[in-house]
Amino acid sequence: MGIEDIGGGRMNELAQIISSTEISDMEAVGDVDLSIVIPCLNEIESLPHCIAQARQALEIILDLHGLTGEIVVADNGSTDGSQALASSLGARVVAVRRRGYGAALIGGCEGAYGRYLLMGDADGSYNFTEGAAMIERLVNGADLCIGSRFKGGITPGAMPWKNRYIGNPALTGVLNLFFGTRIDDAHCGLRAITKAAFQQCKLTSTGMEFASEMIIKASLMRLRIDQAPATLSPDLRQRAPHLRPWRDGWRHLRYLLMLSPTWVFGIPAFFALLVGLLLLLASSAQYLFPGTFPQIGAYWTLLGSTLVAAGHISLIMALTGYLYSIRAGYRRPKFVAHIAVRLTNLENMLILGFSLMAIGMAVLILVAIGWVHRDFQSTGTILPPVLGTLAITLGLQTALGGFLMAIIGGNEARFFSDLAEDAMPVEPND
Repeated sequence: MGIEDIGGGRMNELAQIISSTEISDMEAVGDVDLSIVIPCLNEIESLPHCIAQARQALEIILDLHGLTGEIVVADNGSTDGSQALASSLGARVVAVRRRGYGAALIGGCEGAYGRYLLMGDADGSYNFTEGAAMIERLVNGADLCIGSRFKGGITPGAMPWKNRYIGNPALTGVLNLFFGTRIDDAHCGLRAITKAAFQQCKLTSTGMEFASEMIIKASLMRLRIDQAPATLSPDLRQRAPHLRPWRDGWRHLRYLLMLSPTWVFGIPAFFALLVGLLLLLASSAQYLFPGTFPQIGAYWTLLGSTLVAAGHISLIMALTGYLYSIRAGYRRPKFVAHIAVRLTNLENMLILGFSLMAIGMAVLILVAIGWVHRDFQSTGTILPPVLGTLAITLGLQTALGGFLMAIIGGNEARFFSDLAEDAMPVEPND
């Protein structure tokens, strides 16, 4: 839909907004303090309202803090004339080729000139003047300020009930649990971040999960995250929103899991190893002291072995994921990394792996010898062959895991020593 396709009433409203809005040249000045970034994909209906409101926000921020600003419309390939309209209203249009909500915001923020970035949706559902309080938080030392619609207010009809009472609270709760944040509303589209923090977080998400990624990586980088009230109103568009609740909800959840090796791999590894070792200890006690302990059966012995093997590989994957996040630059090393990298370099992992495999082979050879001495008759317990097989499995996984972590380290031995040095000044209780 182009400008000429807008109905008469809507055209009059558009004309009034344009005529009442001061048009100024904001192109490529490069000396502004604040950039208001608006992602856009065919938003010609609501864009005039958003730009006019963004101008009011700039005036308020200029009066309060003396910060000059610009309006950046990050266009994601609009075909309705949104680019020309945005330019006519004094905004600077940044074309973003990669499709997606997150891609548009990343492209707009990268092209913004300000050292403070305020972003909000182009559907008219957010009041950009409320961003003044968020910029004040940045001025006072915060790196990121997230809007909270539950503190600011949600106008009836502005948010579907399943988003308000199920999706948003559930995903926000998982995010807070996984990453130790204390955010009320992780998916509010009105938020502010310093340009330095934005660059430090190295955001990559192209879709709606961009909202979660920003908070997660800011938390992992130990940046200061504040919150400020934000109101949500029904959007001004006559078409369906870009948001797809079930699809985008799953994309948020899978991203939370992908960035949390502790919860995806580490915690399952802990419980698998704990239960598996208890079962094997019980089976071993029964084998060493017949009649002293209750019988647990061969199946429990096999289950214990399986759980130990699964927990071991999960532990390696947790450590690998953790090292990758440090290598990628969005997680700072914790104290535990100093210990881990000293123990899990390739050489140590290979020595441990081959030692376990040798022990396992020795146990299986003894089992075979005993079998021959029994005239090839079966024994009353499967514990020895299970332990021998388990040792070989753990050894193989350890050796291969050592190579995997070396690959994650860029095939550079210095990466592990550098990482250990970086981890040393970190607080022990992190």
